[in-house]
Amino acid sequence: MGKLATVTRRTFLIGSVAVAGGVAFGIWKYRQPYDNPLLEELADGQVALTPYVKIDANGVTIIVPRAEMGQGVHTTLAALVAEELDLDIAAIRVEHGPAAYAYYNAVVLEEGAPFMPTDHSVMAETVRALMRVPAKFLALQVTGGSTSVVDAFEKMRHAGAVARHALMQAAAARLGVAADTLKTEAGAVIAADGRRLPYPELAADAARIDLPASAPLKPREQWKQLGRTLPRVDMLAKVTGTASFGIDARPEGLLYATVRMNPNLGAAMTSFDAGKARAMRGVQQVVALDGGVAVVATNTWYAMQAAAAIEIQWQRANYPQSTEQMFAKVAEAFDDDFRDSRNRDDGDVDAALAQAEVLQAEYRAPYLAHATMEPMNATAWWHDDRLEIWCGTQNPTQSRAEAARISGLPIERIRVHTQYLGGGFGRRSEVDFVAHAVRVAMAVKGRPVKTTWSREEDTTHDMYRPMAIARLRAKVAGGVPVALDARVACASTVASQMGRLGIPVAGPDGTIVQGIWEQPYGIANYRVTGYRAAEMLPVGFWRSVGASQNGFFQESFIDEIAHAAGVDPLAMRLKLITDPVSRKVLETAAELAGWGRALPAGHARGVAFVLSFGVPTAEIIEIAQEQERIRLVRATVVADVGIALDPGNLEAQLISGLNFGLSAAIHSGITVEQGQVQQTNFHNYDAMRMPQAPQIQVRVLQSGGRIRGIGEPGTPPAAPALANAIFALTGKRLREMPFGRFVQFV
Repeated sequence: MGKLATVTRRTFLIGSVAVAGGVAFGIWKYRQPYDNPLLEELADGQVALTPYVKIDANGVTIIVPRAEMGQGVHTTLAALVAEELDLDIAAIRVEHGPAAYAYYNAVVLEEGAPFMPTDHSVMAETVRALMRVPAKFLALQVTGGSTSVVDAFEKMRHAGAVARHALMQAAAARLGVAADTLKTEAGAVIAADGRRLPYPELAADAARIDLPASAPLKPREQWKQLGRTLPRVDMLAKVTGTASFGIDARPEGLLYATVRMNPNLGAAMTSFDAGKARAMRGVQQVVALDGGVAVVATNTWYAMQAAAAIEIQWQRANYPQSTEQMFAKVAEAFDDDFRDSRNRDDGDVDAALAQAEVLQAEYRAPYLAHATMEPMNATAWWHDDRLEIWCGTQNPTQSRAEAARISGLPIERIRVHTQYLGGGFGRRSEVDFVAHAVRVAMAVKGRPVKTTWSREEDTTHDMYRPMAIARLRAKVAGGVPVALDARVACASTVASQMGRLGIPVAGPDGTIVQGIWEQPYGIANYRVTGYRAAEMLPVGFWRSVGASQNGFFQESFIDEIAHAAGVDPLAMRLKLITDPVSRKVLETAAELAGWGRALPAGHARGVAFVLSFGVPTAEIIEIAQEQERIRLVRATVVADVGIALDPGNLEAQLISGLNFGLSAAIHSGITVEQGQVQQTNFHNYDAMRMPQAPQIQVRVLQSGGRIRGIGEPGTPPAAPALANAIFALTGKRLREMPFGRFVQFV
């Protein structure tokens, strides 16, 4: 079988509309840039040299097209432009860009390319590059998949370099000198004789200059800001409470709303009686929605009280009505009829496993909610045949498209104001909360309305991380696995979410086996098969997506193999790893954690390694037995990002990813009874508290390879590292999350 045929079958789910568009328009259309959206909304005295650089009398504003949800993207992406403009990060202003195709994410599809991240062959790199073609026609201005820095690294530096080129050309014309005699420094063009022209004085002239598609970039050795820890541009506003999140939007004349939707997800509302609610204090209107109702009132509390008073008849959902029935449905997918992918099939696994003494295990992961601190909300205002929307969204262009679909307005009449996000984790790449706000605004034309979900509504109406089952078998010889067969079954996250966004997809879903098939382990007979289970609860992207559960499955089982072979778990991994960069990551983690050194009585360590989103990440967790409970003592995290643009921010994200993964592993699980989600708030969908978190040491390595994002890779190794430590301490092998069901923690 040819490699091309294999690649074709494995290709990531690409929207057929995008593919058709690429064929129809041709490569020349792909190369045409989208219009600069800033030109449509400039104030007097402002100029926009590129979609990323706006200048007025007060200085330079850098436009960042990705959502800031605590990951520091506004600082790092702004620094890419500021570096090329010779501007200090403290001297600029930063704004989120409008919803616009110009800000499409070019690399959002690359994670699904059917090649291991360690494969840098011509074919692998060619296919990755080709994935940018449908990405452009899809034009998703999406923040997710640890792609923001990867997408922006060259794009936004070129934006700064092109703007600098225009400013220097304008200065050369004004001074009557050659441009190559000029330099830039601290926001000004400086002539050889010392004359200094600040950028605002040159901006109008620079805007009339034809811009090149690109300009020479600074070599890395000349970077003054990139490569060092920078002050966060959003920090002052956040610590002083002046930052505007979605829930803080307050246009004049604001009304407030909430929704109450069918707890049987996806089912309809049969009837409702809002007579009592309409008579309650502050209530302005009750709006029927598909599958539920919205209440508009003079404040959110009044709206929520009235919504609870509405008598509603709900239809039941047609999915299995309990968690165990749902797991049984997932288990049914382990059949060739449901086979979705086989991205790895090295050697002859069946022959190797036909011998005796095969190690086998089944692992399970539950549904998980995103549980963002800021519940879902959006403010919408229909006025003058226009629609304005304020919200924290990871997907502004799709939010605008959904608003256009519902309202019937052309997208040119819809403006999305992207606010800070009080947590995203993939949840705010959905557009359901925007759709509710738009429908409410259409019912209350002329007044802005903020639609805020209750915490209970948010938790019980999420797009969850899918429940999953893994069945693994291994043959061990000579202290290492000589055969490994991994089978994973879960619903398709991509098909579910893309279906809601109206983007048609085809082919296998790489997220089902993400974080398990592409691991750099040199096992002679190695097979990974993904099975697509039926969708029951709606599922969506959750921080680190498929790797979040598959890392737990594989790395826990690798640990089982090591113990069955009677060898050190870390030493066995080092023996198996074929990628030098990954091996260095694991060796560094071992050194920092003191692996091999004696621990106090009642202490134990666990290790896990997961390569996800192109980032090899190793985590070692030390725990201690305190009476009948387990305390997390310390954790070591090491990752290689290729090039570290902001080491301090990278460390913060790795700490965040680790804690996010530990919190889910210990506490979190969505269960279903009588067709309805049982968890409603943090009292029964708990999270790790600060005193429970371990001391964490982080090391960020730079191999100098392709730059990588870090928002997600810290999460997948957390659960298996903890599970492996628990086994080392107690002899209890945990094959199902959350661990708090089986072990008590401090």
